[in-house]
Formats: sequence, C-alpha cells, structure tokens
Amino acid sequence: MEIIWNDYRITQTDEKIRNEDITGDYKASKTHLAIGKKVRETIKDIGGTMPEELPPEQHVEEIAKQHKKALKTSKT
Repeated sequence: MEIIWNDYRITQTDEKIRNEDITGDYKASKTHLAIGKKVRETIKDIGGTMPEELPPEQHVEEIAKQHKKALKTSKT
C-alpha cells in the first residue's frame, strides 16, 4: 500500500510542477514536501494506516525464490 501512496504523491507533485510551471530545485522541493504533507494528512483523515505503521514488504529476491519454487512445483 505504501507504494501506491508514494506513486500518488509523485504523480501529483509532477502534475503540479508542470501545471504551475514551477522551476528551480528549491521551489520543486518545496512543492514535493507540500504534496507529501497533504498525502499524509489525507491518509490520516480517512483513517488509513500511516506508511511507517505498515509491516515491511517482503524482499523482491525472496518473492522471486518463492515464484521459482511454485513454478517447479506446478510442473511436477
């Protein structure tokens, strides 16, 4: 779920920067922080789980191992 919120924050930041013709690192960083704050407020307002409270995701290498094992099992 954290990835979804992060992607949302990134896309909203990019869109705001483009739509409002925001230029310069300082202004872009300020916009990024403002959007991040709003996203966190939204998560909190709707009663969602804050990113830091989510359990850690499984490492991609572990997922790949499980996938390979499942493929081997299904072929036998």
